[in-house]
Amino acid sequence: MAYQMYRSTTLGDALQKTLDELIQEGHISPPLALRVMTTFDKAINKALSQRAKNKITFKASKLKTYRFCDNVWTFMMEDVEFRDSTKPFEGTIDRVKFVACDGRAAGQTH
Repeated sequence: MAYQMYRSTTLGDALQKTLDELIQEGHISPPLALRVMTTFDKAINKALSQRAKNKITFKASKLKTYRFCDNVWTFMMEDVEFRDSTKPFEGTIDRVKFVACDGRAAGQTH
């Protein structure tokens, strides 16, 4: 399963707008655009899981809310301080929303 949450990023939004224009101009069909977006979902999830190696730690003064639904954790935190071993961050962030999904492919146990 590939999560669709990266569709709201700048890259995902630009792709969606481009596909919408191509559909309106009659260059591609809506089913083809849907296949492109599904391929994007799979590719971005795979690339982030295999290529992103940075590790950042954080500390929050308050966990405002948390939720677990459909195998997805959502955390809302306040006054969050981030730390990275290679690049220092200045100050704290007022509010942060974390969405944590199971990164394993379907059928994997580890």
